Amino acid sequence: MKALDKKFVHVVNFYLKPGLSQEDVLRFEAGVSSLHTIDEIKIFNVGKPAITDRPVIDKSYSYCLLCVFNDITAHDIYQVHPVHLHFIETCKQYWDNVVIFDSETI
Repeated sequence: MKALDKKFVHVVNFYLKPGLSQEDVLRFEAGVSSLHTIDEIKIFNVGKPAITDRPVIDKSYSYCLLCVFNDITAHDIYQVHPVHLHFIETCKQYWDNVVIFDSETI
């Protein structure tokens, strides 16, 4: 059996402020989508809660960002990358809360 490659996974759930205009939502979507340009990210996905409906599914967030890195060093580079810092600075007014789950492959 082939061993799994170790990865660092960064999941960010954004809870947008209620009552944002459509323009504000589009600005947020453009900002969060810009993160895909950061080379250290090996897998990138951003989305909204899916239509699945089971009691164990938390659909209270507005958007979920998934970034997979080769290691924690790549994640640390991402954290201070100008594109990431620009996204935070220009879009932080759109969310009330952010919940982050970081994990490393076992």
